[in-house]
Amino acid sequence: MNKIITSLLFMAMLLGAGAAHAQLKIGYVNTQRILVDAPQAAKAKQKIEREFERRSQDLQRLAKQLQSLQEAVEKNAVTMSEAQRRNKEREFGELSREFQRRQREYREDLNLRQNEEMAAIFDRLSKAINFIAESEKFDLILQEAVYASPRIDITDRVIKALGDAPVPPAGK
Repeated sequence: MNKIITSLLFMAMLLGAGAAHAQLKIGYVNTQRILVDAPQAAKAKQKIEREFERRSQDLQRLAKQLQSLQEAVEKNAVTMSEAQRRNKEREFGELSREFQRRQREYREDLNLRQNEEMAAIFDRLSKAINFIAESEKFDLILQEAVYASPRIDITDRVIKALGDAPVPPAGK
């Protein structure tokens, strides 16, 4: 009799727990898709490209100059005096180091700007997700998952919220 009562109580607890879980409202946001599809991500990318366009062109010109100098040294090596060849090789080495320095600075500055823009997008994304969570009464919204059913995917709503009027701060 004790075993039957214990079994019935255990089954009642399981059913109660199952009913409580059925009440949960869960959503999933595909962050990678937002970075590809959200208008803010495309605008940020275009903005950065415009900011770095001149420096990129300068690097391309310097690379062409470096290549031309190398070709000239290789082509005329036989007809140049030893002193001329050493001067051209020294000039090539200096230009090569300058190119590498500028290229490294370019990459560092570009990475810094991309990180700044991504931080702004993620801040806005967080506010949009919080706004949706509060307004639609979600219990849990995940951004990372091994698997998420399309049924709980709210990425399209988040992208729309990002494109709408400014998202109110979370908690307000």
